[in-house]
This record gives sequence, C-alpha cells and structure tokens, in this order.
Amino acid sequence: MKFADFINTKAIRAELKAVSKEEVIQELVQSLLDAGQIEADQKDDIISAIMKREELGSTGIGRGVAVPHTKHPSVQKLVGTVGVSSEGVDFDSLDGERVQLFFLLISPPERPGDHLRALENISRQLRDENFCRFLKQSKTPEDISQLLQEADDNQFVSG
Repeated sequence: MKFADFINTKAIRAELKAVSKEEVIQELVQSLLDAGQIEADQKDDIISAIMKREELGSTGIGRGVAVPHTKHPSVQKLVGTVGVSSEGVDFDSLDGERVQLFFLLISPPERPGDHLRALENISRQLRDENFCRFLKQSKTPEDISQLLQEADDNQFVSG
C-alpha cells in the first residue's frame, strides 16, 4: 500500500496551528472534512473515536512522529492526511519527545487489512531518517505531497 492510496493531498496541513493533542486531532479531522473526505455530521464522533483510541495508549510512536487513527463506520474507504508542526506538540509520546509529524487515519471497521497495511507503510517509511527530516522541514502541502510521492516510488527505503 502506498501513501497515494490513502493520503488526501487536499487535506495535508504543512503548518499546524494546534498546540495540544486534541487540537491536532481536531485540525486534521477538519482538514479531511474540508477536503470532502468525511461528512460534517460525523466530525465530532470521529474526533471522539480518535481520542478514545489515544486513551488506550498514545499513538506518538517516537522520534517526533504520531499516527492517530480510528475505525469509523462513516467512511467507505481508508482516508488519511498528514500534518506538520514546526514547534512540535506534546502528544504523550513513548519517548517523551514533542511530535512534529502526524499521520491521521480513518478506516471502515470492515476493512482492517487496509488499516494495518497503511500503518505498516507509514512505520516503514518513517524508519528513514532523511524522509522524516525532509517532512519536518516541509513548508507547504505541495512539499509534503512530493515527499510522499517519492516515498511511494521507493526513493527513501527499500520496499
């Protein structure tokens, strides 16, 4: 599975304004709403579902990266977006570091395989120091989109 399969480029946020975990999630879910990927009447329920998932354990996986995610019946296919915070946000990460890179995923409950493949792809790509560094330095959604395309083309790590 590639980033192009689930990341909506119109929803990418290169300069998150959020300063807390919940604000990051709200801002990224709003970006998916703005891009037409989720229904307006489902927004609060999706945010709530992602926050409930965070209560089970932070999705801040370390090295400045978090992958907040949930399964939700309102989506027909896996949707996701990317957000970058230049300052970083306290996300209760496993390593205690502030998070700068966020990959938010929402998937239909009946498609757990897609969800797992997307998480696998993200974690594989994020093992590459250059990819992470370039993403953190991105200033526009176009920059981020380009990096995701390069990652899809295996220009960072061996697939």
